[in-house]
Amino acid sequence: MQLWLAVHFPLLELDVFLPCWQRRKEDHGSVVLQQNRVAAMSEAAQQAGVRAGMRRGGVLMLLPTAKLFQRDLVRQKNALEAAAIALLRYTPQVAIAEEATIVLDVGASLRLFGGLRALRQHVRQTMEILGLHTTIACAPFAKAACILARDAARQHQSGAQCLHAQRLPARLNMLPVSLLTHARPCLELLQGLACHALFHLQQLPRAGVQRRFGKALLDELDQVYGRQSTLFTWIVAAPQFHARLELPDRLERSDMMLTYCHSLLRQLTGWLSAHRLAVKQIRLQLQHERGRQAVAPSILHIAMAEACWQDEHLLPLLKEKLAQLSLPSAVIALVLEAPETVALDVQSESLFPEPGGKPEDHQRLLALLVARLGEDHVLQAAPLADHRPEIANQWISVMQKRPAGADVPAAALLHRPAWLLPQPLPLTLRQHRPYYRSILTIVSPAERIEAGWWTTQTQARDYFVATSADHVRYWIYRERSSDPESNAPRWFLHGVFG
Repeated sequence: MQLWLAVHFPLLELDVFLPCWQRRKEDHGSVVLQQNRVAAMSEAAQQAGVRAGMRRGGVLMLLPTAKLFQRDLVRQKNALEAAAIALLRYTPQVAIAEEATIVLDVGASLRLFGGLRALRQHVRQTMEILGLHTTIACAPFAKAACILARDAARQHQSGAQCLHAQRLPARLNMLPVSLLTHARPCLELLQGLACHALFHLQQLPRAGVQRRFGKALLDELDQVYGRQSTLFTWIVAAPQFHARLELPDRLERSDMMLTYCHSLLRQLTGWLSAHRLAVKQIRLQLQHERGRQAVAPSILHIAMAEACWQDEHLLPLLKEKLAQLSLPSAVIALVLEAPETVALDVQSESLFPEPGGKPEDHQRLLALLVARLGEDHVLQAAPLADHRPEIANQWISVMQKRPAGADVPAAALLHRPAWLLPQPLPLTLRQHRPYYRSILTIVSPAERIEAGWWTTQTQARDYFVATSADHVRYWIYRERSSDPESNAPRWFLHGVFG
């Protein structure tokens, strides 16, 4: 099934200065000017009477508190490219079309994302995170989807769709001819010929239209109706990921930057999907003041125990790191990089899922704990093949790889607790039996350990499993004295069973 999705940005001029989610919360009127005339405006400014083409003085007379911005074509271009990179997570065929529109070939992506409605919702949510207001249209042809998206924006609708090629001509015939890019320069002449809709334009003699208006108008009309294919320049992700975001205001609190960081993470996941990669480490650079009062950027390094490629995994880690960060100065821009990546190994879904979740869920939990507590406080067992408990019981950070000799047979650990005390605790004797909070009862035969004679850590001990009055199991040992005349045994507590 051939299906195209067109994502149109009707307020791109304003979105690059004030994200749509921020505009809904605290907008008291925002206007973008081009050559001292209104090029775009927010809903609050429109309700105050501001109209397109109005001069700056008229805007300030109607809305003295309006925020005025000068149109920035470079920012608009960067925003479109960032949106296209983020949309690569849904299909590898993404292209930037004319008039602030991005087209996606989603025919092969519908099943993966749960159908067209779910896919449109995913795309809209991604653009919302990037702070871009959108209208989305679907059609069997790319140019038709673009026309429908622009018409939906003209009518202040969220989107439109026409999925059947047989019904598409009837839907397109009613659209105004002004939606065609190449019809704008000659719009007055077309209206003088009573040519107001695409249906009227199709009724005109093609030879006369080409002679008077040029072949480009006929080519665009044929592409809209699917009689001629459209060639696009597909977006190609850069070899290395580097995304920079200028903040609309100076932010002095790290928790206020999480939404902007989410925008960068969406671009990262699109880049990872395009290259079939997963990330092991990301680096976030928080840029501060420039000039005479310049402050060195603050840098956050976030390492993952297991490579991941979805922002749902990365965002909680970034949130924890930002919560622990103390800013030396206000932040004016964010830069996100991915210095360490690996090839993406996608696991197939099991018919019978394992209890307790997938291994990826376990790794995600470990990464979150590391971000919250630190690498030195989240440990994994790395036992060594040694009879001495202090030597065999080794724990390392989950961020480190286990040594090659860390696989000890499970039988060797059956009667030993996982955690040992840092130092053995001497025990007293009561009624000739070891005592710890209560008299301990030995419930296992002795495990004799006599090793380390080749080093300075010589051990000669008899280990036992003992229980207390409250049924807690302890691991204790009796030290064997080298003096044959010594009759007083020395007992120590070395570990506690879970």
